[in-house]
Amino acid sequence: MVLMLLPNKALSFSQPIATLTFMPKRRRIHRRCRFISELEEIRVCTNRTCRRQGSLLTLEILTGIAPPTVTVKSCGCLGRCGAGPNLVSLPSAVVVSHCGTANRSAEVLAALCGSSWDSDAAKKSLEALALRKKAELEFDKGNFSQAELLLSQAIELKPVGGINITYKDRSRTRLAMEKYHEALEDAKEALVFMPQYVEAYICQGDAFLAMNQFNAAEKSYLTALGIDPSIRRSKSFKARIANLQDKVAL
Repeated sequence: MVLMLLPNKALSFSQPIATLTFMPKRRRIHRRCRFISELEEIRVCTNRTCRRQGSLLTLEILTGIAPPTVTVKSCGCLGRCGAGPNLVSLPSAVVVSHCGTANRSAEVLAALCGSSWDSDAAKKSLEALALRKKAELEFDKGNFSQAELLLSQAIELKPVGGINITYKDRSRTRLAMEKYHEALEDAKEALVFMPQYVEAYICQGDAFLAMNQFNAAEKSYLTALGIDPSIRRSKSFKARIANLQDKVAL
């Protein structure tokens, strides 16, 4: 698997970085990968060829285990269709090929993040993600107590990646259990890890609304809207605002 510099013209970057190489064995990641610093964003190609090679799984895994400071998004073709799934790290503009499994995704993320990650952090983050996925299934079945237990186990692992999502999910679960104060604390904890986390502000607003703290709920919802104005078109967000207005009018 090879990390290569994406041509600057394609992404309008002007900081050249030498080509970096992943050795075939997982434990033999080239040390020069550690020189990639200030990782801000990862874009995963979800164009047709990469999608057939499993890039949607790569996108899901990286979204679930990335540190709160790293944004993960989908993107179009990166020009190496025969070596997919492909992704690119920003702002370094380094392309990574053959990233089609959960373990490989964690390995790549560890290399790109440098000293903030190691194999143990990657392992814990993957384990936490697995617990979170199980919790989602339990939540959908209405087994909120089991979902809460699984999410608590995920948090106890102290993963580097996805911790903000786990706290947000437990906030949502505790809200469904009418544990409003605990739900509020989890939402606040998620914001400690990711201050611009829209979903955490929405969870915070939901908890305040359930506690009849209408001004605080409105402030939380408006903060979420300020971060991501596109949620204004969301049916669920519109329903929240309507519910808030109805309660204030009583």
